[in-house]
Amino acid sequence: MSLKLYFLRHGETTYSRTGGYCGELDPDLTPNGTKMAEAFAAAHQSIAWTAAYVSPMKRTIATAKPLCHAIGLDMQFRDGLKEIRYGEWEGKTQEYVKEHYTEAYIRWLAEPAWNAPPGGETSVQIASRASLVVAEVEQKHPSGNVLVVSHKATIRIILCSLLGIDLGRYRDRIDTLAGSTSIVRFGERGPLLEVLGDRSYMDEALRALEGT
Repeated sequence: MSLKLYFLRHGETTYSRTGGYCGELDPDLTPNGTKMAEAFAAAHQSIAWTAAYVSPMKRTIATAKPLCHAIGLDMQFRDGLKEIRYGEWEGKTQEYVKEHYTEAYIRWLAEPAWNAPPGGETSVQIASRASLVVAEVEQKHPSGNVLVVSHKATIRIILCSLLGIDLGRYRDRIDTLAGSTSIVRFGERGPLLEVLGDRSYMDEALRALEGT
């Protein structure tokens, strides 16, 4: 049996609904976000889970909780799975950032791999810390199903890193809506993306929530 990583993005928050920058902020899930987490748990309880690695933020912990509690699986918290640090942009809207940080915003849009928000992180920095977690998982769990609960930018950057996609293009090549799951299987030829951004386990009302 090969190793499969299930990358689960946390459920809806007020920031994911509005598109504000909240990287290091720690909002709770909305009621719909909790329903997303419960839907994931209900649909995936029958899988033989080996481990769960979780970003130590309230929104990711709350997303992992229904499944982990249902099957008695301990959460292993890793800072490397936290969301991008947006620095001075934390808590601000995209419109505010465009107006007040125009040059920095343009540089970040053009090449986020090497240009960070003021006081924030680049894609390269995120990939570096997150790759340590992936390497740990590979070493400790050469086979089995491992849940990784993280955030929008971090998951997209991890996927780009594993699949050999330019880290500066993570927003252009990968999308992961709130509560979605992407699955990567590690085989003889390296990582294979089997599923991207799946939300089929949600009911129609939850799937209709785009969740930026």
